[in-house]
Amino acid sequence: MTQAREHGDHRSARPSRHRVAGSGVAARRRAAARLAAGTPVLPVLIVAAIVLVDLVGGPGPIWLPLLAAGPALAATTNGPRGVCCVGLLAVGLGWALGIRDGVPGRELAVVLSALVAVTLASGLAGVARGRRERVLAAVRSVAETAQHVLLRPVPATVGPFQVAVRYSAAAAEARIGGDLYALIPTPYGVRLIVGDVRGKGLPAVGTAALVLGVFREAAYDEPDLLAVVDRIERSLARNLGHDDFVTAVVAGHPRDGELEMVNCGHAPPLLVRASGGVVAVEPTQPAPPLGLRALSGQIPGLQVLPFGDGDQLLLYTDGVTEARDRRRAFYPLVDGLARHVSEDPARTVSALHDELLAHVGGRLHDDAALLLIRRPAVPGQEGAGAVPLPAPAGSAATTLEPAYGCHESR
Repeated sequence: MTQAREHGDHRSARPSRHRVAGSGVAARRRAAARLAAGTPVLPVLIVAAIVLVDLVGGPGPIWLPLLAAGPALAATTNGPRGVCCVGLLAVGLGWALGIRDGVPGRELAVVLSALVAVTLASGLAGVARGRRERVLAAVRSVAETAQHVLLRPVPATVGPFQVAVRYSAAAAEARIGGDLYALIPTPYGVRLIVGDVRGKGLPAVGTAALVLGVFREAAYDEPDLLAVVDRIERSLARNLGHDDFVTAVVAGHPRDGELEMVNCGHAPPLLVRASGGVVAVEPTQPAPPLGLRALSGQIPGLQVLPFGDGDQLLLYTDGVTEARDRRRAFYPLVDGLARHVSEDPARTVSALHDELLAHVGGRLHDDAALLLIRRPAVPGQEGAGAVPLPAPAGSAATTLEPAYGCHESR
């Protein structure tokens, strides 16, 4: 029994030694990677190339001043330590080459002094560059935190829907912008919003935060989708300027087989039927953007469209449809969706986003958001048909058939 226990202890101890050894190897690899990342390889190669040219070209001080390129380049890729190492290497090799080539002492002293001066200046530049990189890293961290607060990550499944989202901010080094989206389960079904704030930069981010905050509260509180829109409208009317507004589509899934939708001056969503075809869901009762209702006097209407098993709905912002290539041609989103639509929303949205970036040459000039929801098909069951909904009190409700008021592309 004792031998058996000892044998068992020996076997259990062996993996722990392997784990310790494995962790030690991993630590050495990480240290080697950090060392390689901090090694000024390219500046050293530049210095070596200049030395080689001097050795091949014969005596003369003409090549020695070029050694300053080493520490100068190191300032753009390494910290002060790397710059000093390259500078010392350049000074030492310059002194050796000057002695070998018989450079007069005064000229050699001038060259070496210049190398020392360039090294010191490059070291200071490296310190400043390091500080800027740390500040930029902190700003990126704050931006990422703000993005997670405002544009919270959307899970792959929300209620009965498969969901996929892609968002790109146009501002350089930005993670958030003027486009907004949210999709949340509520006591009245899944509700979602996709919108676009007029303008860019921090003011647009502030407006987007305001809209999302009001939407998340109202979506839980209001049983009527039009009441949710009214809450957002009242809040924007109090807080926005006269020239500011937000285009948005607010949608809800109150019961199986149906989607409710309110379009406030936004681009029409694209509906993909399980049977095939892409349909642009044009608003049956056009409404102004959020924040401008008092100027126009128009009241948004509620659309109801059938949404059965296998159907998909793509909501997007104008940064997608207004993206141009070098020939100033707009990105054909309807055709792109028809090409890339699949049963996996994440794959569909990723393909659309990649094609959009290829269309514009790699960088967008406006914020762009894509949100795709799909009702998974249930084997052996047919998709739900159109079911008219009674009009809520004080609102106009319409039932949208698949081709009513729509443009279809096949």
